[in-house]
Amino acid sequence: MAAPTANLSTAKRFTLGLQHAAAMFGATVLVPMQTGLHPSVALLTAGLGTLLFHLVTQRKVPVFLGSSFAFIAAIQVVGKNEGLEYATGGIIAAGLLYLVLAGLVYLFGVDRVRSFFPPIVAGPMIMVIGLTLSPVAVSMASAHWSVAVITLLAVLLTAIYAKGFFKLLPIMSGIIVGFVTAMAFGLVDWSTVAAADWFAVPPVMAPKFSLSAILTIAPLSLVTMVEHIGDITTNGAVIGKDLIRDPGLHRTLMGDGLATALAGLLGGPANTTYSENTGVLAVTKNYDPAIIRIAACVAIVMAFIGKLGAVLQAIPTPVMGGISIVLFGMITSVGIRQVVDARVDFANNRNLVIAAVILVLGIGGAVIPLPGGLQLSGMALSALAGVILNKLLPERIAPEAEAVLTGADD
Repeated sequence: MAAPTANLSTAKRFTLGLQHAAAMFGATVLVPMQTGLHPSVALLTAGLGTLLFHLVTQRKVPVFLGSSFAFIAAIQVVGKNEGLEYATGGIIAAGLLYLVLAGLVYLFGVDRVRSFFPPIVAGPMIMVIGLTLSPVAVSMASAHWSVAVITLLAVLLTAIYAKGFFKLLPIMSGIIVGFVTAMAFGLVDWSTVAAADWFAVPPVMAPKFSLSAILTIAPLSLVTMVEHIGDITTNGAVIGKDLIRDPGLHRTLMGDGLATALAGLLGGPANTTYSENTGVLAVTKNYDPAIIRIAACVAIVMAFIGKLGAVLQAIPTPVMGGISIVLFGMITSVGIRQVVDARVDFANNRNLVIAAVILVLGIGGAVIPLPGGLQLSGMALSALAGVILNKLLPERIAPEAEAVLTGADD
C-alpha cells in the first residue's frame, strides 16, 4: 500500500483531496438535477455520508460515496405521484435494507448472499435501469438537439482522447462545454444566479413515509448492493488489500446503508460507492483514506456556496440531455459487460428465460397490485422475479421444455 500522506505538506494533501472532489462532482450533482432534488443537498449528504462510511469501516477503505444513478427512475415516479418528501422516505428505507443485507453477510458469509445475484440476474437488472431512463435522456436532449449533441461530443472526446487526470473528468468537461454552448444560444437564465447569496444553508427537506414509496424505492438496494460488492472488490485490487475480509463486506455495506439513510433524512439522493474516485487512486498511487476525507470536507463546504448551487440549477435541459445519453447508456453497457465478463451461457435456455423475464417486466412497466391499494412494479418487480427464477429453475431445463422455448417442435 502506498505510504500515507502524513509526510506531505498541507497544500499537497489538500490538492490530492481536491482531485477526488473534482472526480465525484459531475456525477454527484447530476442525479439531483435529474430528479428535482437540490444539488447542494446532494453535495452535503455525499460529504457527510463519506465521513460516516469511513467511521463505520474503521477508516481503512479509501472510498467516496456519491449520488446513485440506480434510484433516478424510482425517485422520479414517487416524486411525481406523491412528492419528493416521500421519495426521500423511501431512500431511508433503502438505507435500512442495506443494514439487513449487512447482517445477512455477517451471518451467512459473502458467497452465500452473492449466490442470489449471479451475473445472469445482476446484469439484466442493471440493463433495466439504463434502458428505463433512456426516454428521459432523449426527451431532455430534444429540447435543443444542437446543444445536446455538442455536449455529448465533448463528453466522448474527453473520455477517449484526454490524458492523465483530465481523462477522469468527461462529465464535468461536457457540462462546461454544453453550458458555454447554451449561453451562445441564449438558453441560460442568470436571474437565479444573480439573486443567490454567496453563502447559503443547503435547503434540507424532512422525509415523509408511505408504503407505496418504500416498495418502489427500497428494493433497489438489491441492485446497488451488487454494484457495491464490485466497487469494493475493485478498490481493494487497486490498493492491494482484501477489503471484503478486512474491515469486512458487512462493515462496508453498513457504512453505505447508514450514509444512504442519512441522505434521505436530509433530503438528498441515495449514496453509493464511486468508481470515479477509485480511478483517481489508480492514477495518483496514493491510497491514504485520509485524502478521501479531505474530499468529503470539500464537498460539504461546496454545499454552502449558494452561487454554486444556483449555477448548477441554471444548467439548461438540453445540456443535461446530452450528458444523460452517455450516462444512461453506460449504465446499460455495464449490465451487458457483467454478462459478457462472466461468460454467461445463453445456449442454456434457463439463462434466456431469466434474462427475458427481468428485461420485459422492468422495461415494460409491469405492475402487480397488492392489498391496500399498493403495487409492485418496475425495477423492484423485475429484480424480485430474477432472484426467484434463479433459485427455482434447475441449472439445465429439461429437453422437452427447451424444445417449446426454442420452437423446435413447430
